[in-house]
Amino acid sequence: MTSRGGSGSEMVFGWFASERRERRRKVRLDRKHLEPRARRFLKIYLNANETRKAEFYQAVQEASEQCRPSGSSLPPLELEDAQVAEATSSAAMQIVLERSALNKSDRNSDFVTDACATVAIAYHRAAGVYIMDKEMQELGTAAVHLLTIATSWTRTTNEGAS
Repeated sequence: MTSRGGSGSEMVFGWFASERRERRRKVRLDRKHLEPRARRFLKIYLNANETRKAEFYQAVQEASEQCRPSGSSLPPLELEDAQVAEATSSAAMQIVLERSALNKSDRNSDFVTDACATVAIAYHRAAGVYIMDKEMQELGTAAVHLLTIATSWTRTTNEGAS
């Protein structure tokens, strides 16, 4: 028994319950602010020709680099992978919210904002936020795949330019 009269297992279950609540809150926010933009971005990407796909790779790669903790390409050593993913997703979400508030409705602005939304979804998938939501897991998996392709494409392009 603890000094409050509860058992240690009650404390553990309470922690799991709060984790679950926090995850559900994040999923709700992602569905509201990110899902439509990421779906649009991925759908347009899938319909793009190979030449145009390079624009998607570049946009996603740049958004990912901009949102990483400390702005570096490598995560700080003291952070766990899930923490880095969560921090990157949060930074991307912040960019989406700020850009959406500007209410600039032009193709270029929407493209960049949609790329940031896709990055936020990818990193929340990597952080395990969607473990209880199959639909968001699938969207997150697609976003992770695009980010992986973009990273590989960027590396290959940069090596070819050297």
